[in-house]
Amino acid sequence: MLLYTTVGTNDLDRAGRFYDAVLSALGYVRQKEAQGEIGYAADGDVRCRFWVVEPFNREPATFGNGVTIALVAPNRAAVDAFHAAALAAGGTDEGAPGLRPFHASFYAAFVRDHDGNKLAAVCEKPE
Repeated sequence: MLLYTTVGTNDLDRAGRFYDAVLSALGYVRQKEAQGEIGYAADGDVRCRFWVVEPFNREPATFGNGVTIALVAPNRAAVDAFHAAALAAGGTDEGAPGLRPFHASFYAAFVRDHDGNKLAAVCEKPE
């Protein structure tokens, strides 16, 4: 349903270092970079699906209260790696890897980046 999503940042270089480490754990890599923006996608995708941007209106980037961007993880080990990479890159723990009550195989981890954007990595496959 979603074509792409963006998160705002106040420090694109720092955010790029964070997302390079965190998204690679899920198989997403930096595919594009331009003034004020970095785009990530899986190899072979036709477009970047995740963008880190400096706000177009030049106002400070802020996070949305109640907003979580959940990214698909291929397996539970990738969820674990995502969480570990986020913390190692200076992110904040918002929920360690583990099963959640949403259904029997919902395995997820939650983190925040340096700008307060909340992310999740989720594997719904039984293991």
